[in-house]
Amino acid sequence: MIRVALVYAAAALAEIAGCFGFWLYFREGKSWWLLPASLVSLAAFAWLLTLSESSAAGRAFAAYGGVYIVASVLWLWQVEGIKPDRWDIIGAGICLLGATVILFAPRPAVVG
Repeated sequence: MIRVALVYAAAALAEIAGCFGFWLYFREGKSWWLLPASLVSLAAFAWLLTLSESSAAGRAFAAYGGVYIVASVLWLWQVEGIKPDRWDIIGAGICLLGATVILFAPRPAVVG
C-alpha cells in the first residue's frame, strides 16, 4: 500500500509540474524553456503510472485520479499560495475515498 501511495504521489507531482509549466508559458508568458522540462515531467508521469500494482490500466488511472485531485489542491496551496476552502478539502477527500475503493476493493481472481 505504501508503494502504491508513493508511485501515485510521484506521478501526481510529475503531471502537475509538467502541466503547470505549460500553464506558465501559455497563460503567463514565461520562457519557452519551460516547455522541454514540462515534456520530460509529463513523460515521467506516464512512466510512473506503469509502476502501479493494478492489473488493469483503466483501474490504475481511475484510482490515480483521486490522488491527482488531492495533489492539485495541495499544489494550489503550496505553489500558488491560495489556501483551499472547505469545499476544496471536502471534494478532494471524497475523490480520495473513491480512489481507495477502486484500488483496494476485493475482487475475484481472474481466470483464463
